[in-house]
Amino acid sequence: MAPILQVKNLSKAYGGLIAVNDVSFEVERGEILSVIGPNGAGKSTIFKLISSFVKPTRGEVLFEGERISGLAPHIVARKGVVRTFQETTIFKGLTARDSVVVAHHLRSRANLIDYYLNTAAARRDEDEFGRSSDEILEFLGLGEVKNEIAGNLPQGHLRALGIAIGLAANPKVLLLDEPFAGMNHDETRRAIEMTRAVRERGVTLLLVEHDIAAVMRISDRIAVINFGSKIAEGKPAEIQSNDKVIEAYLGVEDESIGI
Repeated sequence: MAPILQVKNLSKAYGGLIAVNDVSFEVERGEILSVIGPNGAGKSTIFKLISSFVKPTRGEVLFEGERISGLAPHIVARKGVVRTFQETTIFKGLTARDSVVVAHHLRSRANLIDYYLNTAAARRDEDEFGRSSDEILEFLGLGEVKNEIAGNLPQGHLRALGIAIGLAANPKVLLLDEPFAGMNHDETRRAIEMTRAVRERGVTLLLVEHDIAAVMRISDRIAVINFGSKIAEGKPAEIQSNDKVIEAYLGVEDESIGI
């Protein structure tokens, strides 16, 4: 079976600065692949390129064999490649449930006029989105706080809400942006369990993450980026023993990178 996502010779330059340099990797359907690297290595730029928030200088991204590079981000999301963001982008003035309902509108069948006139099509969408939002929130353990204002939720719940907003778009590939950042040990453990549950739901996962210990526990494969280039790729055990990876993380406590 062909990979669900292919990154081919991807490069991005900002003037004289090369942020991503000829990076290639593939993501198999149903796997969890993590992209790691020191601060400033180019990981976030790779995410922006895959989700089409920026256009590549060279190279391309293929989703299910179709080139998605250069398409509008909302078109890429509708096709099934959805990116989550840091919790700062969550609609913090809305309830958790309303935040997820709003995110469903990416797949709305009714148009703006339908919503303005409150037509049957608009009502069908709203009913479906409400049921789906409740199901997603229950699935992620947020059912009891669905009517809480998002801005009042603790860190772990905010991260889960970010994933809920991503799932509202019915993704085939979900790009998680630092899903474990700022969490304590118990929150990280719960987040890892939640991430695995999302995969069991049939969603392929691509992570950018700084918590290397969590990455080693959750990933099927890992790609390592340093100074914009891929320096290693493989299973967690292979990455842990890779000399180039160890060198890239010099200055970091060995225990924190699982070596």
